[in-house]
Amino acid sequence: MLMPKRVKHRKQHRGRMTGTASRGQFVEFGDQGLMATESAWITDRQIESARVALTRFTKKGGRVWIRIFPDHPSTKKPAETRMGKGKGAPDHWVAVIKPGRVMFEIGGIPPESAKKALGLASHKLPIKTKIVERDRTIKVI
Repeated sequence: MLMPKRVKHRKQHRGRMTGTASRGQFVEFGDQGLMATESAWITDRQIESARVALTRFTKKGGRVWIRIFPDHPSTKKPAETRMGKGKGAPDHWVAVIKPGRVMFEIGGIPPESAKKALGLASHKLPIKTKIVERDRTIKVI
Protein backbone atom coordinates (compact mmCIF):
# COMPACT_ATOMS: atom_id res chain seq x y z
CA MET A 1 0.00 0.00 0.00
CA LEU A 2 1.01 3.62 -0.46
CA MET A 3 2.46 5.37 2.57
CA PRO A 4 5.24 7.86 3.31
CA LYS A 5 8.70 6.47 4.00
CA ARG A 6 9.07 8.68 7.07
CA VAL A 7 7.20 11.58 8.68
CA LYS A 8 8.13 14.29 11.14
CA HIS A 9 5.17 13.60 13.44
CA ARG A 10 3.35 10.28 13.89
CA LYS A 11 -0.09 11.83 14.50
CA GLN A 12 -1.78 14.86 12.93
CA HIS A 13 -4.90 16.90 13.55
CA ARG A 14 -7.91 16.02 11.41
CA GLY A 15 -7.95 19.42 9.67
CA ARG A 16 -10.67 21.00 7.53
CA MET A 17 -11.92 19.93 4.11
CA THR A 18 -13.58 23.20 3.12
CA GLY A 19 -12.93 25.03 -0.14
CA THR A 20 -11.67 23.81 -3.48
CA ALA A 21 -8.36 22.31 -4.56
CA SER A 22 -5.55 24.83 -4.91
CA ARG A 23 -3.36 22.61 -7.12
CA GLY A 24 -3.76 19.59 -9.35
CA GLN A 25 -6.82 21.01 -11.12
CA PHE A 26 -5.80 20.32 -14.72
CA VAL A 27 -4.90 17.23 -16.74
CA GLU A 28 -1.14 17.62 -17.17
CA PHE A 29 0.26 14.22 -18.18
CA GLY A 30 -2.40 12.08 -19.88
CA ASP A 31 -5.33 12.73 -22.21
CA GLN A 32 -8.26 12.16 -19.81
CA GLY A 33 -8.50 12.49 -16.06
CA LEU A 34 -10.78 11.68 -13.14
CA MET A 35 -11.70 14.83 -11.17
CA ALA A 36 -13.28 14.91 -7.71
CA THR A 37 -16.50 16.93 -7.34
CA GLU A 38 -16.74 16.65 -3.53
CA SER A 39 -14.34 16.46 -0.61
CA ALA A 40 -13.33 13.30 1.25
CA TRP A 41 -10.51 11.26 2.69
CA ILE A 42 -9.35 8.63 0.19
CA THR A 43 -7.53 5.71 1.84
CA ASP A 44 -4.47 3.94 0.49
CA ARG A 45 -6.59 0.83 -0.21
CA GLN A 46 -9.11 2.80 -2.27
CA ILE A 47 -6.33 4.38 -4.35
CA GLU A 48 -4.81 0.95 -4.95
CA SER A 49 -8.12 -0.66 -5.98
CA ALA A 50 -8.81 2.17 -8.43
CA ARG A 51 -5.29 1.76 -9.86
CA VAL A 52 -5.82 -1.98 -10.32
CA ALA A 53 -9.15 -1.35 -12.09
CA LEU A 54 -7.47 1.12 -14.48
CA THR A 55 -4.47 -1.08 -15.30
CA ARG A 56 -6.58 -4.22 -15.76
CA PHE A 57 -8.87 -2.49 -18.22
CA THR A 58 -6.06 -0.96 -20.29
CA LYS A 59 -4.21 -4.34 -20.47
CA LYS A 60 -0.81 -2.59 -20.61
CA GLY A 61 -1.95 -0.61 -23.67
CA GLY A 62 -2.02 2.82 -22.04
CA ARG A 63 -0.26 4.75 -19.32
CA VAL A 64 -1.78 5.57 -15.91
CA TRP A 65 -0.73 8.46 -13.66
CA ILE A 66 -1.75 8.65 -9.98
CA ARG A 67 -1.86 12.31 -8.95
CA ILE A 68 -2.69 11.82 -5.25
CA PHE A 69 -0.68 10.36 -2.38
CA PRO A 70 -1.89 9.31 1.10
CA ASP A 71 0.36 11.36 3.40
CA HIS A 72 -2.11 12.08 6.22
CA PRO A 73 -2.20 9.56 9.12
CA SER A 74 -5.59 8.43 10.41
CA THR A 75 -5.76 7.04 13.94
CA LYS A 76 -8.12 4.51 15.50
CA LYS A 77 -8.72 3.46 19.08
CA PRO A 78 -9.17 -0.25 19.83
CA ALA A 79 -12.69 -1.70 19.88
CA GLU A 80 -14.63 -1.61 23.17
CA THR A 81 -12.32 0.99 24.73
CA ARG A 82 -13.64 3.63 27.10
CA MET A 83 -13.42 7.31 26.21
CA GLY A 84 -10.34 9.27 27.16
CA LYS A 85 -6.77 8.02 27.64
CA GLY A 86 -5.46 10.00 24.66
CA LYS A 87 -5.54 9.69 20.91
CA GLY A 88 -5.47 6.28 19.25
CA ALA A 89 -2.58 4.70 17.40
CA PRO A 90 -2.03 5.40 13.67
CA ASP A 91 -4.15 2.92 11.72
CA HIS A 92 -3.91 3.83 8.03
CA TRP A 93 -2.98 6.65 5.65
CA VAL A 94 -5.35 8.92 3.72
CA ALA A 95 -5.15 11.55 0.98
CA VAL A 96 -7.19 14.70 1.63
CA ILE A 97 -9.20 15.38 -1.54
CA LYS A 98 -11.03 18.62 -2.26
CA PRO A 99 -13.39 19.40 -5.17
CA GLY A 100 -11.56 20.08 -8.43
CA ARG A 101 -8.62 17.76 -7.79
CA VAL A 102 -7.56 15.51 -10.69
CA MET A 103 -6.81 12.17 -9.01
CA PHE A 104 -6.00 9.84 -11.91
CA GLU A 105 -4.93 10.42 -15.50
CA ILE A 106 -4.80 8.02 -18.42
CA GLY A 107 -3.25 8.32 -21.86
CA GLY A 108 -2.23 6.28 -24.87
CA ILE A 109 -5.61 4.62 -25.50
CA PRO A 110 -8.71 5.73 -27.45
CA PRO A 111 -10.98 8.25 -25.66
CA GLU A 112 -13.94 5.83 -25.45
CA SER A 113 -11.79 3.19 -23.75
CA ALA A 114 -10.27 5.79 -21.43
CA LYS A 115 -13.72 6.99 -20.32
CA LYS A 116 -14.83 3.43 -19.65
CA ALA A 117 -11.68 2.70 -17.63
CA LEU A 118 -12.04 5.90 -15.58
CA GLY A 119 -15.69 5.02 -14.96
CA LEU A 120 -14.61 1.66 -13.52
CA ALA A 121 -12.05 3.40 -11.30
CA SER A 122 -14.66 5.91 -10.08
CA HIS A 123 -16.79 3.03 -8.74
CA LYS A 124 -13.94 2.17 -6.36
CA LEU A 125 -13.90 5.65 -4.80
CA PRO A 126 -16.29 6.97 -2.10
CA ILE A 127 -16.92 10.34 -3.81
CA LYS A 128 -18.66 11.71 -6.88
CA THR A 129 -16.31 12.31 -9.79
CA LYS A 130 -16.34 13.53 -13.36
CA ILE A 131 -14.18 12.70 -16.37
CA VAL A 132 -12.27 15.66 -17.81
CA GLU A 133 -10.14 16.00 -20.93
CA ARG A 134 -6.82 17.72 -21.44
CA ASP A 135 -6.92 21.35 -22.53
CA ARG A 136 -4.95 21.54 -25.78
CA THR A 137 -4.57 25.32 -25.88
CA ILE A 138 -1.03 26.71 -25.98
CA LYS A 139 0.11 28.27 -22.71
CA VAL A 140 1.97 31.56 -23.08
CA ILE A 141 4.35 32.31 -20.23
